[in-house]
Amino acid sequence: MRVLVTGAAGSLGRVVTVGLADRGHDVVGLDLVPAPEGTPFAWHEADCADADAVAAVFAEERLDAVVHLAGVPEEASLPAELTSHVITTAALLDAMVAHRVPRLVYASSNHAVGRTPRADGVLGEHALPRPDTYYGVGKVAAEALIRLFVDRHGIDAVACRIGSFLEEPTTVRALSTWLSHDDGVRMVEAALTAPAPGFAVLYGISANTRGWWDLEPGRRLGYEPLDDAEEHADRVEPRPEDEAEAAYVGGPYATADFVRPALGD
Repeated sequence: MRVLVTGAAGSLGRVVTVGLADRGHDVVGLDLVPAPEGTPFAWHEADCADADAVAAVFAEERLDAVVHLAGVPEEASLPAELTSHVITTAALLDAMVAHRVPRLVYASSNHAVGRTPRADGVLGEHALPRPDTYYGVGKVAAEALIRLFVDRHGIDAVACRIGSFLEEPTTVRALSTWLSHDDGVRMVEAALTAPAPGFAVLYGISANTRGWWDLEPGRRLGYEPLDDAEEHADRVEPRPEDEAEAAYVGGPYATADFVRPALGD
């Protein structure tokens, strides 16, 4: 497949682009910054929130799918989050419809359901939206927009609610939420190649012994994680904040530290 990867210079993007290329896909990178030195595939420097710039990329490239990883990866004001996650997604969806690109893989987040208490048990794909931050609100709104385009235009889309994408887990919470680099690539490729998913949600974590989310929705799409955070547990030191971070699935994002006005800085 010829795949446009937005946010291709980010921590997830750098891993996914290389991984997809290694698996035989033709990758096209898109980011606000120039291509990293040595990048072997096509690259576009543009802002995904600029609909005209996005349309120009689609006019130049013949694409089979989009992997949308671009976006501010931390908490900001509500307008900033909506621009970063919803407006960018809208620009891509419009271009996909105009150029008949049939598949979207979206990097959503566990923070779309982050305010759900851990006492509620393992979360599945039908968990109600319960964002823990404006970042989480942005992800929920983007998922809703994607669902609208799936229903209106018949595209296929998979929202991957990613946990903690790290080389290895470094906190007690991450022993439950970790997504390894290799499993991250497996997840994206499965979401790209699953036959006719319509609109689907999967949880982007590895096969963690202590996992908080149901892996079955991903397995139905062909995502079979192979790594387990437990292999790193002996190197994770307990911290005083571990208990507070375990109260809600969003961890620190669900604590009072992230309470702020919606329209503040």
